Amino acid sequence: MNGMSMLDPLDSPDGSSTRRDLIVDTLENAFSDLMAADPAAFRVKFRKMAANPFAFYRGSAALFYTDVSTMDDPWADDRTSRVWIQGDLHAENFGTYMDSTGRLVFDVNDFDEAYLGHFTWDVLRFVASIALMGWQKALSDEDISALVPRYVDAYVSQVREFATRGGDSEFSLKLDNTDGTVHDVLQRARLNSRAEMLLSMTTRDGYSRRFREGPRARLLDDGEREKVLAAYASYLETIPEDQRFASLSYEVKDVVGSGGFGIGSAGLPAYSVLIEGQSEAWDNDVVLSVKQGNVAAPSRVVTDRGIMAYFKHHGHRTAVSQRALQAHADPLLGHTEIDGVGFVVSEVSPYTNDLDWDGLTEPGQIAPVLDYLGRATAKAHCVSDSHADATLVSGETEEAIMKVLDGHEAEFTRWCVGFAHRYAAQARADHSLFVDAFRNNAISVRNNAISGVRSSHGS
Repeated sequence: MNGMSMLDPLDSPDGSSTRRDLIVDTLENAFSDLMAADPAAFRVKFRKMAANPFAFYRGSAALFYTDVSTMDDPWADDRTSRVWIQGDLHAENFGTYMDSTGRLVFDVNDFDEAYLGHFTWDVLRFVASIALMGWQKALSDEDISALVPRYVDAYVSQVREFATRGGDSEFSLKLDNTDGTVHDVLQRARLNSRAEMLLSMTTRDGYSRRFREGPRARLLDDGEREKVLAAYASYLETIPEDQRFASLSYEVKDVVGSGGFGIGSAGLPAYSVLIEGQSEAWDNDVVLSVKQGNVAAPSRVVTDRGIMAYFKHHGHRTAVSQRALQAHADPLLGHTEIDGVGFVVSEVSPYTNDLDWDGLTEPGQIAPVLDYLGRATAKAHCVSDSHADATLVSGETEEAIMKVLDGHEAEFTRWCVGFAHRYAAQARADHSLFVDAFRNNAISVRNNAISGVRSSHGS
C-alpha cells in the first residue's frame, strides 16, 4: 500500500497564475449566489480571510475539497469513503455544549459543512490546520512532526477501542474524565449563566422580554415576521418525539433578523427567536437561532447522487448531520423552510465555550490537547452509525476504519504527517495568491468586483 501519494499541486507550492485562477474559480463557484445576495458580507469575509494563512484556510474549505478529491486515498474503500464527517474539521472547531442529558461535553461544535465522505478528509483537514497553526506560532517542523502523531494516534486508538469494546454512544469528554486545558474549558463553560446571556441579548418589556435593538437585531416588517413565524410552526414538527419537552410551551415572545455567524456563514440569512422556556420563570426563556443552511463543502466533490437526494434541503442536512455526529444532540435542534429555502434551527446556548489556542504556545502545552481532540474526532465518526439511516451508512464505522488501518497504523500516521506539512505550505502560498487576487479585483460577482469602495468620479 502506497500511503504517500499526493496530488500534484502540493508537490511544489508556487505563485503560478494557474493556482491563483483555481483559487478564484473555486471561491466564486462556491459562493457566487451568496456574494450576489450580500456583497458587503463577503467583503468582510474575504478581508478576514486575508488576515493570515489560518484565517484563509478556515474560510476556504471548498478549495481543500477540490484538492483532496483528486488525491490518491489508499485508506478509502466502499465503507470508509461513506462515513459521516464534520466536513470542516480544523483546530478552532472544538468546544463545549450541554447535551440533552444535562452534561457539559467537550466535542466538535460546528456542523454547517457536515456530510458523508472519506473519514480521512476530517483527519487531513485537521492535521493540516495544526501544521498551519504551528507555523504561525513559530514552531519548528520537527515539533509539528511530533505533534501531528499525537492527534492521529489518539484518533486511531479511540477507534480501535470502540471496535473492540463498543460504547461509542456513552463516550464523551466531560468534567470527570478530562484534565488540563480541556478540563479548564469545561469548567469555564460551567460558570456561564442563562440569566446573563438573556440580559445581554434582551430587555424587559413590562412583564416579558424582547430582543434588544442593535446591529445584531434587525426589526422585521409584518410580512417577514409572519413568514418566520410560519416557518417556526413548521420547525416544531421536526423535533423528534422523544426530544420534546412535555412542559415547554414553545410560545414565541419575539423574533428579529440577525447577521451571519463566523467566517463560514457570511451572507447567510438568519433570525433569532425568543421563546418560553421549560417554566414561566423569568430566567428560563430560550433563544433559538434560525439560520439558512449552506451548501456543505464536501458535497461539492461527492458524486453519489443518492446522498444529496436523501436530504430535503441544507437545513435538513445540517440538523440530521448534527444528530448523527453527536450522541446526545440539542433537543431543540430541527429544521424548516422560508420561501422554499432550508434553515437549521438550534438553541443559542449559554454553555458554549470555544477552545482558545492563544495561550497554547509551546509543544508541551499543545500535545495533551491534541490527544483529546483525536478522541473527540473518533467519537464523532463512530457514533454516527448509531443515528444514521442504514441507506446512508451501513455497518459499524469503527470496524470499517480499523479494517483498513489495522497493521498499517504507523504508515497512516506518516501519511498524515506528510500531508500536514505539504498542505500547510500550500495554504500559506494560497493565502498570498488569494490576497493578491482580492486586492486586485480578480474575485468578482457576476462580473462586478467586490474588493472595496469604487471611486464615484465620472459616474
